[in-house]
Amino acid sequence: MSNVLERLNADMASVVEGVQRALVHVRSGATGAGAGTVWHPDGLIVTNAHVVRHGPLQVTLADGRELAARLLSQDAAHDLAALVVDANGLPTIPLGNSRRLLPGEWVLALGHPWGVRGSVTAGVVIGMGAEWRELPRSGQDWVAVSLHLRPGYSGGPLVDVTGRLVGINTMMTGPDVGVSVPVHVAKAFLREALGAPATVA
Repeated sequence: MSNVLERLNADMASVVEGVQRALVHVRSGATGAGAGTVWHPDGLIVTNAHVVRHGPLQVTLADGRELAARLLSQDAAHDLAALVVDANGLPTIPLGNSRRLLPGEWVLALGHPWGVRGSVTAGVVIGMGAEWRELPRSGQDWVAVSLHLRPGYSGGPLVDVTGRLVGINTMMTGPDVGVSVPVHVAKAFLREALGAPATVA
């Protein structure tokens, strides 16, 4: 059993290491801060609309570079925003299939809670869909997860155990219930707003 756990720990650590390369820190004005997820190697970043509402935007990449960011589009209803920075060759996260998530599946959320860079929290999928009355703006697709999304996780990636992007972290709706925007919703947002590729190059 110990060998199985050791392999599991090593596999999870490897997944986290890969995802952290595509995790960025987003600063908005003097007080706003959150996370972001590199969507395309040529500087396209996805985050939450509520992360970017306070003013001039600056992004810190995983390699430490600090770059000015430009807001391309935002959708307050789905709490999504698209930013661009002047960079290329950035690491990305392979896209998963959020429609195939099942209750009980393990997921990992990455972000910068309370300013602690590159933090990770893990939990399981509670469920997903548009029928959750407890979730904000019912009638829209969400992924509900049993983990604690502290301030600073907003806009960061939610990934499955293979390291594929299945959601964009958004908010808490209960003591240990986090909410993420499914990756298929983010893809639709980018297609409509930017005509951007639905998949990562």
